[in-house]
Amino acid sequence: MNGEALTILLVEDNLDHAELVMRNMEDSLVANTIIHVEDGEAALDYLFGRHKYADRTQFPMPHLMLLDLRLPKIDGLEVLKEVKSDPILRALPVVILTSSDAERDLVKAHEYHANSYITKPVDFNQFSNLLKDLGFYWLAWNRRPW
Repeated sequence: MNGEALTILLVEDNLDHAELVMRNMEDSLVANTIIHVEDGEAALDYLFGRHKYADRTQFPMPHLMLLDLRLPKIDGLEVLKEVKSDPILRALPVVILTSSDAERDLVKAHEYHANSYITKPVDFNQFSNLLKDLGFYWLAWNRRPW
């Protein structure tokens, strides 16, 4: 492990939900840096280093993406599909974090290779266990998981 700070990309259009996730993660010391974007287009721009996100020193590649499904501009399933079809980005762990419990969304998320699917509201003990299962460690050591 190289001591690099953990970066999480949170893709959530509901500002109240985003604030809740960020506050709980910060309180639990889950992440050193949480980057928040509000729509699917911004998520793809960030991940592919396009437009205002082109400078990787200012906008580093995330170690994990938390992705809502119901997003403006580009839907979360389409974001997931593009990420997992890219030869470089496909290794990025993606956790679907959504209020949708529709079976078709769950099936599509797994078909597009989501690493996990969590329905809001989130139980943060369950969430922290999921992060550990995915290979993420509490940041007392600032470890990069992959």
